[in-house]
Amino acid sequence: MVCGNTNQFHESEEIKRQSRLSYLGEFATFNDFSKEIRRIISVADERKVPLRIMGGAAIRMHCPNHQEMYDRLKRVPKHDMDFVTYAKFRPLTKQLFTELGYEPYISLMLTGATGRHRQIFNDKEGNKAIDVFLGKLEMCHVIDFEGRLEVDSPTVPLAELLLQKLQIVQTNEKDIQDTIILLTEHDIGNQDKEQINGEYVGKVLAREWGFYYTVTQNFPKVKEFTQKYDLSREEKTTVTDRIDKLHKIVEDTPKTFAWKMRARAGQSIKWYNQVEEVQRD
Repeated sequence: MVCGNTNQFHESEEIKRQSRLSYLGEFATFNDFSKEIRRIISVADERKVPLRIMGGAAIRMHCPNHQEMYDRLKRVPKHDMDFVTYAKFRPLTKQLFTELGYEPYISLMLTGATGRHRQIFNDKEGNKAIDVFLGKLEMCHVIDFEGRLEVDSPTVPLAELLLQKLQIVQTNEKDIQDTIILLTEHDIGNQDKEQINGEYVGKVLAREWGFYYTVTQNFPKVKEFTQKYDLSREEKTTVTDRIDKLHKIVEDTPKTFAWKMRARAGQSIKWYNQVEEVQRD
């Protein structure tokens, strides 16, 4: 039995629905965009789903003291949402995003190998896409998040944010800019709280020569661009010193037998994965 006015009930539900969908309009500012990200993660937390944001949006959220650098570097981040959770939460993330007003994106690519570790959702108008990676990020190199999503929130740990940018073989300027901003804000340390965990980065790169090679090849590129930008002498020194500090940690970390064997072949064998882009309609 329903008590009270049923029309009021339906009106209330419609108001809630419209309110929910209003979040999905165009974001006027990054602050609006980050609010939506936090809203999504907050709902995920309530459901005990360890959902974290990564990529350029995560770096900007994790660098509150250097927001003005985005203007100086002329870095205009896209309002892309790249999340990651563990693979076992696939059904729950589908339910979560659907209830938040997003629709699953269906593609032939996502029914194959690509779809094993990835979900895509669109807003109702099809203007914005959300990527949810499941357990790992498979790009030029593989970043495995097993046991790492509990380390930080609402973003993935800083070490993974840096590796995500430095694992790109044909890196572009926006990724270099993000790296510079991240290194200006955060020092290299041996733990994850507001530091880039150099120890962890060293261990990851000590297991796979190809990953190590790509990252260490990108170090000088970041340093080169740092000198070209409108940065203070102190900022340039900070970025350069932190790259050198991390590079030394990476080189000093003992390498695995597999790393040493692969290093013998070097560049004569392709050392990175070919990235397949999902073509959205």
